[in-house]
Amino acid sequence: MPQMAPLKWLIMFILFSITFIVFNILNYYTNSLNFSNKTNENENNSQKNNSINWKW
Repeated sequence: MPQMAPLKWLIMFILFSITFIVFNILNYYTNSLNFSNKTNENENNSQKNNSINWKW
């Protein structure tokens, strides 16, 4: 039935849009968690590295 083709395109568009949004949300939160852990480690390491005198 050719009349149903626009509905299939609409359903596919909605499905891919939801998938794209969920993927981006998961990607954002996984990267932000890793970034917050790295910043905490970098703050601790920067305090230790401040005592090093570099002689160039």
